[in-house]
Amino acid sequence: MNDQLKQIGERLKGLREALELSPETVAKQCNVSLQDYLDYENGKKDISISNLNNIAEHYGIELSILMFGEEARMSSYFLTRKGKGLAVERVKAYKYQSLAAGFINKKAEPFLVTVEPKDENTPLNLNSHTGQEFNMVLKGKLEFHIGSKQLILEEGDSIYFDSSKPHGMKALDDKPVDFLAIIF
Repeated sequence: MNDQLKQIGERLKGLREALELSPETVAKQCNVSLQDYLDYENGKKDISISNLNNIAEHYGIELSILMFGEEARMSSYFLTRKGKGLAVERVKAYKYQSLAAGFINKKAEPFLVTVEPKDENTPLNLNSHTGQEFNMVLKGKLEFHIGSKQLILEEGDSIYFDSSKPHGMKALDDKPVDFLAIIF
């Protein structure tokens, strides 16, 4: 079991218990099945950033608390040096590095995301969440899916989209892709 998934699960369970809610209530309020929610709490199943963000928004807490166990403290600015953002590698295919984890009351969640290449036969994982998202490719070539559209994004290309539409991506040319993701 991935230690980071287990830690995220422990934070989810801690939040639920602090709010004195049943697993059934949280699963229903966050629009996930009870079994999926229990698997998230137990660190047995990867939880998408979109689901974590939905849970954080629903309960009025910062996403960084669920992801990293760090409470934001800064209100004027928060500086993230190159390679120093709080990172979580939930699964081998994606690595998220928060670029503003220490800033309170954020209007957006910026991440540096690395997508590792996958086998051609690996199915694409689509996510959706409330709000909007901006992605800009910094390094590599990315196949991006949104709804029924398939787009190729190269270095310097960006896309702004309604993140309630199912979306997902995969690295092309057997090379990792780095992109800036800002979730609003």
